[in-house]
Amino acid sequence: MVVADVTLGRAQAGDERAFGELTEPYRSELQLHCYRILGSVQDAEDVLQETMLAAWRALSQYEGRASLRTWLYRIATNRCLNSLRASGRRPRTTPAAPPFLTAEPTRRGEPVWLEPYPDVLLGDASADTLPGPEARYEAKETIALAFVAAIQHLPPRQRAVLVLRDVLGFRTAEVADMLATSEGSVTSALQRARITMASCLPGPDRERAPLPRSARERDLADRFATAYAADDIDGVVALLTDDAWLTMPPVTLEYQGPEAIATFLGEARDWRNGMPNRLVPTRANGQPAFGCYWPDPHAPVLHAHGLLVLSLEGDKVCAITRFVDNSVLPYFGLPRTLAG
Repeated sequence: MVVADVTLGRAQAGDERAFGELTEPYRSELQLHCYRILGSVQDAEDVLQETMLAAWRALSQYEGRASLRTWLYRIATNRCLNSLRASGRRPRTTPAAPPFLTAEPTRRGEPVWLEPYPDVLLGDASADTLPGPEARYEAKETIALAFVAAIQHLPPRQRAVLVLRDVLGFRTAEVADMLATSEGSVTSALQRARITMASCLPGPDRERAPLPRSARERDLADRFATAYAADDIDGVVALLTDDAWLTMPPVTLEYQGPEAIATFLGEARDWRNGMPNRLVPTRANGQPAFGCYWPDPHAPVLHAHGLLVLSLEGDKVCAITRFVDNSVLPYFGLPRTLAG
């Protein structure tokens, strides 16, 4: 987008409304950019606010050598890296596993600090306005939970380089300028990041998921929700791929395959003494999702018990990601309690 000289001049002279006119078109995509790097919708929102404040304070120094969009991405990316450095200095305690679990997990992974991202915040950002010709991923793929989870396994600088180069398509020289480093360093970081991403993401031979919001996707999500809410474990298992995963980031316990997932669901059902739970449909990361509500044994209400996101492959569910932190629910417009 070409910045109108008049609007830019007004903003540089201290006109906040003009500044809003310049930056508002980029807010959604910048917040999504921060989320990809940070893995947290709450942290992304905070860093976006820091980015806008920093841009407002530094606007008088903007000389137009790069586009305004590129300049904003530079600020946002470096604010993300600052945030990651700060969080790295703060110890994090991995939450305990659900109290009902006794079954041995398929594996114990590394804690991944990840939150789901509400589709309502995507707006037009899912298209990533004017991505460069060197972008290697489809926009839908880079929003998916599996992709964002894979990015969280990268060191901070590699995260930034991969997102700027392979998701947004900025040129190597542009990325080097944004990160105040050499083109050789960018190329080296990108090569290492691509190797890690290839090991974390599903292979290219996997069957594609149904189109978002398609009748095929709705049918599969509805069948899953009906079986899950009814504690029909056989019904849930029938919808899973043979290598499906159930994970609960940042809890490190991971369960793979219909048998292991059935055991997990059975223990959850027994812990609730068979009292029915309820799923409220929503969407996260371009995928079907549900707010989870468990009954109160002493009152006619159901209490929120996190969010569940489905990853689909063909006509099956290949991953169930269970988030037990209720703090993200307001971003999805979901209440803390429901009437029983």
